[in-house]
Amino acid sequence: MSKEIVDIYSKIKGDASGLEQLLAKLPGLAGYMEREQRRAADQLLRQTVAARLEEARLALSEVHQALNRDIVTAITYAEPLGRVDNKLMGLIGKIHDAPVGYAGFFDAVKVREEDLARLYDFDEQMVVYAEQLALDIAALAKAAREDGEIAQAIEVLNGSLTAANEAFIGRGALLLGIE
Repeated sequence: MSKEIVDIYSKIKGDASGLEQLLAKLPGLAGYMEREQRRAADQLLRQTVAARLEEARLALSEVHQALNRDIVTAITYAEPLGRVDNKLMGLIGKIHDAPVGYAGFFDAVKVREEDLARLYDFDEQMVVYAEQLALDIAALAKAAREDGEIAQAIEVLNGSLTAANEAFIGRGALLLGIE
């Protein structure tokens, strides 16, 4: 588990009020409260990943605008850039709408204790993918500025998006008990 994920959970756990700390000492309630803290950490992490991907999408939009300065270039790359943008937008939507990674008592999807570490691995993987996508978009922007290999940069970005989407689908499969 990465330091970033541990830090988020530790911060949430450390921010507990005096009443919450007292209630956590009651038999049976401690585990429930810890699950709720893990749920909050999972949701915060997914919001962070989604925000980073939104920033990457804004950068992609700037690349698209830069390529639109030349009509021939704009026409050449409109369709592949549109596909990449749709994939990125879909991934952001999946992350926003995903069920919270640690199920509460009444949730339809239950997450077993042994699966929790695997969920955190998926979430950690999404942080890495978000960083990689930002780097891929920066490489695409550079290629667009320097009349470089734009098609190749789009292909690399598309590959990273495909991998990120597949990883997130794996997370959903774990939550549903399919994996």
